[in-house]
Amino acid sequence: MAKNVQTNAASNAVYGLGLIGAAIYFISHATSFWMGVLGFLKAIVWPAFLVYEAMKKMGM
Repeated sequence: MAKNVQTNAASNAVYGLGLIGAAIYFISHATSFWMGVLGFLKAIVWPAFLVYEAMKKMGM
């Protein structure tokens, strides 16, 4: 019987807290309902923005 052990639980928690924080930030700065929806979608993919900007700063 194989056990399913999750080893990245801490990273999931960090992503979850980042998602909540980004959603609150983007939605609170939205000027309309659809900008709020767009803000929520941005909050889901915030790590991609972070990695892109970091790589751009490093010249990659």
